[in-house]
Amino acid sequence: MRPMLKLHDYLPSQNGFKVRMLLQHLRLPYEHVPVAIFQGESRTAAFLGKNPLGAIPVLEPEPGVYIAESNAILCYLAEGTPYLPADRLARARVLQWLFVEQYNIEPTIGTLRFWMLTHRLGTRQAEAAAKRAAGERALDALERHLGRHPFLANDRYSIADIAVFAYGHLAADASFDPAARPSFLRWVERVRTEAGTLPPIHPYPPDAMA
Repeated sequence: MRPMLKLHDYLPSQNGFKVRMLLQHLRLPYEHVPVAIFQGESRTAAFLGKNPLGAIPVLEPEPGVYIAESNAILCYLAEGTPYLPADRLARARVLQWLFVEQYNIEPTIGTLRFWMLTHRLGTRQAEAAAKRAAGERALDALERHLGRHPFLANDRYSIADIAVFAYGHLAADASFDPAARPSFLRWVERVRTEAGTLPPIHPYPPDAMA
């Protein structure tokens, strides 16, 4: 019998959300293992043995085997499914947007959202201005691309859309203006339609507050 997947995760994280979203698409049962990152659980020797960077999520596909980095987990889970094409060029286009998400979206929109929701923005104004400018550029790039394509890669729904959607659809939480980008908003609704029921968005608990 195949062992049940374990997902070591922190529920308020949208990096974890994207993995939960794909697991739900694939109807894969899994055990959710909560990691209280603000109580130091991701810095224990035991957790650092799973991911030396001490970050969540971490997928455990079988006992003692660990995969870190949310987009690497998406690729692992999507292998052999329509969410990650086998064709070389089509796959490269999916990977292109996974890299964009981790370089241009998560560090800007995701970070600003975290700072705002956990009351950390006040001491980071100089950094925040740079991140906001970069986040605006990322959203403008998405608007240009999605004005010509229904989905991010190969005009088909894929893990590229799941990855970008995780933080992208919450851009308003970081005071970005999605309404100024109608193609982006239409894409958000297309992803919601493809996804059906989405995993819940979990608020940050009191121990995350600055």
